[in-house]
Amino acid sequence: MPSPCSVASVVDASEALGTSRFLAAGYRRGMREYSGSVFLADCPARLAIEIIADKWAVVVLFALSREACRHGELVDLIGGVSRKVLTQTLRRLQGYGLVDRHAGAGRTDYALTDLGRTLVEPIAVLTEWAHEHGASVAEFQESRTG
Repeated sequence: MPSPCSVASVVDASEALGTSRFLAAGYRRGMREYSGSVFLADCPARLAIEIIADKWAVVVLFALSREACRHGELVDLIGGVSRKVLTQTLRRLQGYGLVDRHAGAGRTDYALTDLGRTLVEPIAVLTEWAHEHGASVAEFQESRTG
């Protein structure tokens, strides 16, 4: 059964009530009755979106899914990221408990935690989507600007 704030639970509820009735009822109640809804700021789904909405976070997590890396190795591996932005991203991911920093013997490595590894599969799915549909998105953007 999906968690109370999962997208699936919102979809199930909207299908059961009819989308417009579901949304209208939620607005009338100030969305308070749907306390587990992804529409609310305190829903854990919002945290997941916040984490993956940062393009560098997803790229860093994907890079570390292969093996632990040093800061310089990540800079070389990830095209276009500055050292400063990479440092900020790594610190943020550490703050979420997704990346560990291991310092010792003149070497500092970054690696995914067990929790961080749980994001590897969803990131792989997004990567696959990008490979399959990226050209279509680019074509659409070009048609809008051309």
